[in-house]
Amino acid sequence: MNVSLEQLRRCHFGVDLGAARTRVYVKGAGLIVDQPSVAAVNTRSGALIAVGELAERMTGRTPGYITVVRPVSGGTVVDIEMAHRMLRHLLGDKTRRALRRNLRLRAAACTPHGADPLAQRAITETLVGLGARRVELVDTLIAAAIGCGLPVERPEATMIMVCGAATTQVAVLSLGSIVSAERVPVGGEAVDHAVVQHLRHQHKLMLPGQSVRPLHIALSSNGLTAHGPTQTEVLGRDVVTGLPRSVRVDTAAVRDAIQTPLTAVLDCIGKVLRDCPPDLVADLADRGIVMVGGSALLPGFDQMLRQATGMPVHIADRPDICAAQGLGAMLEGRIEPLVLNPLAA
Repeated sequence: MNVSLEQLRRCHFGVDLGAARTRVYVKGAGLIVDQPSVAAVNTRSGALIAVGELAERMTGRTPGYITVVRPVSGGTVVDIEMAHRMLRHLLGDKTRRALRRNLRLRAAACTPHGADPLAQRAITETLVGLGARRVELVDTLIAAAIGCGLPVERPEATMIMVCGAATTQVAVLSLGSIVSAERVPVGGEAVDHAVVQHLRHQHKLMLPGQSVRPLHIALSSNGLTAHGPTQTEVLGRDVVTGLPRSVRVDTAAVRDAIQTPLTAVLDCIGKVLRDCPPDLVADLADRGIVMVGGSALLPGFDQMLRQATGMPVHIADRPDICAAQGLGAMLEGRIEPLVLNPLAA
């Protein structure tokens, strides 16, 4: 952990700025913001038109002078000014005024594992723009593990996989610290892209921007397994004529297209296990992997990992908000650290 629990207890609010959604936890009030990390801007005047869910519904439906932007990519703030404006509007005037009453306003933020100093500085400056005098950074893997109830402070192995929109992070934790961890630039967006490219190449069909989730295509029921429906009907736009057209899609072919990006996730899990001490790997044979993050809900993803690794795989309750809940638990002081006092001579 980058910061002590005592420092986190002094923070007044915590932010989990993800590529897909932004979540804000206020001490004493709970999770008050859970909105898409999207903003719509008028390019003529520079005015912010909408943020959150309303801005996300505008994607692909705006006139030329309105642009829908995502100020966060892969858990990293790529547009500090826009991220700051988006957070201001998501919090609202009432909440901002309440927070600013604290003369020494402190904030905490989740950062991806292995984030470089520039990425850490970007999230820090974003929260300083909201009035925070001090910003504490917490590794997303630690926050998510605490949020889903894993005993991270004990001397036993716990393995967590944070499945985000743009990245997947895998780690083995013990004694409140990360023993081994890896991050790969593969997430829910990569799976969506694989499905879109498959339909474009094989069926000359272009899907609407809001309809690329595999959940809406064919992978409901048994998801990525071979026990789901053999075919499904998909409506989109013909690449050649530009006219609306529906086609019958073979779900087995869709599953094959998805396997390519998911193979990188399996390689990531293997590397983390190879870098772990044998005693911790033995613990994981019984406890398995806990999946968190929005992409953990991809139908059949857990079954595929179970078959490929031979380990138990569990999806956390409300996996999408685990990191924010863990951050809130540390702010509220609900986590008791394991005290290791030096032995007397």
